[in-house]
Amino acid sequence: MTPDSGPPPGEETEDERAVARVLAAIVADASRRRVGSAGRNAPAQFRLSELRGRLLRHRVFQDPAKLLTRLRRRGFLEEIPEGRSDRIYLIRAPGELRHALGIDAAGVERIAPVPDETAEVHAMDTAYFHALKDLLDHRLDATLQFGRELSIDRLATYLKDLFGEELYPDLLIALLQQYALSDVPLVAPTGRVTGSTGFHLALFGPPGTGKTFSIDDFIRGNPRRGVPAHGLPGRNRYCGGITPVQFLHVGAAYTGRTFNFIVPEFNDWFKYRGMVEPLKLVMEQREVKWETTWGTVGPYTFRSFFSVNYNVRTSGGSDYWTTISDPNFAALEDRMLLRFHPMTRARFRAVEESAERLELGEIDFELSPSLQDHLLLVHAIQAGHPLVLGRFPARPIRLDRTLYGRLREISEQGLARSAQPNFSPRLKSRAVQLAATAGLLAFFHGTTGATVELGPREVEFARRFYEAEIESRTGHRGHGG
Repeated sequence: MTPDSGPPPGEETEDERAVARVLAAIVADASRRRVGSAGRNAPAQFRLSELRGRLLRHRVFQDPAKLLTRLRRRGFLEEIPEGRSDRIYLIRAPGELRHALGIDAAGVERIAPVPDETAEVHAMDTAYFHALKDLLDHRLDATLQFGRELSIDRLATYLKDLFGEELYPDLLIALLQQYALSDVPLVAPTGRVTGSTGFHLALFGPPGTGKTFSIDDFIRGNPRRGVPAHGLPGRNRYCGGITPVQFLHVGAAYTGRTFNFIVPEFNDWFKYRGMVEPLKLVMEQREVKWETTWGTVGPYTFRSFFSVNYNVRTSGGSDYWTTISDPNFAALEDRMLLRFHPMTRARFRAVEESAERLELGEIDFELSPSLQDHLLLVHAIQAGHPLVLGRFPARPIRLDRTLYGRLREISEQGLARSAQPNFSPRLKSRAVQLAATAGLLAFFHGTTGATVELGPREVEFARRFYEAEIESRTGHRGHGG
């Protein structure tokens, strides 16, 4: 524990909790006074004498000095001397301060961690186990046969037939991320492991562009809309309604495990004071340690992945320039496979048409059971699940210079357009990961070699992705699409 961090959550004394409750009520009152006054833009504030007086009225005799010092060091409060014995405290973020105190606006204690996450993990493991056992007992031959015919081209055609040219790439990448969760090693021609398939996915853009459907409804299924699940059973943890503070507590239950966390409005997580740096550590899969008012969460290492929506308002159809002005854009671009989603006329029409067809029952997800079985079997093999050990060997994915040569051609085309490119070299690494993941679709293509080899279809798919993403990042200002 760090100096002045206070007792761990759940171990603070009743007097310490009482001080926090009283202070939270004062913060709420100060916020209301500010809003109700003529100078509503002035910061909320309270006097030390006001806090001490209210503590006495509530018969709380704990000295608040240590708590005030911790909050001042964390930037929630700024102290202004007032005479010899009194002080004024300016409140920098009233809402966030109430969260930090563990108290909501009504003075009710909040529970930061999601209850019983260990039980949640056990339930997901059970769902995975039973789905895999059912496949092995009843559909193994059919799954192997389906796998001998599956390819990135066939999967793209299936999704294109369902949702059209404009929308299918998002669904394709979201499903490929599910294959990538096995985090298969990538082997260079020299024999060295130089990476792995696993990646975070972020769909970045204005609301209403179909982002939630791609990462949630299509992956986990939505029976109310008649959408079957296409993703891994028991490996997708939905995080709607969870705050980032709760998530940092929850993450410790997944140490040493690889799951996927679906966050429908990731942008909200960045609005919490002090959350940007811990979230960066999580996305980088580095050691996470978060110091709270009452103690410290962690340290632990997060090995799972995210698929998220980040809603942002743009001023034009393909206005990439407005989007990148968001202060958190770079944090996502550097750490995730980020897809920019402008609301063009073509995209609006595609979303509208797909919604109509879905509501009218005209979309037939005929391949969903076979795709989910194939995904589950490949994942179990590559992750070394006990039910398949000794029956199918795990195989790393071999990279070669052909892929890099094709991608470099696209890089040079983009560089030729501008001396100051708007795309990052990391985008090329994401294209490599996608090509490698696409190779897992052909896992059962009659080869029993020690590695999964990438062919022309996977290389071409990565080339098209890289080209399209560079194009979206070098678009024209305010182009309406």
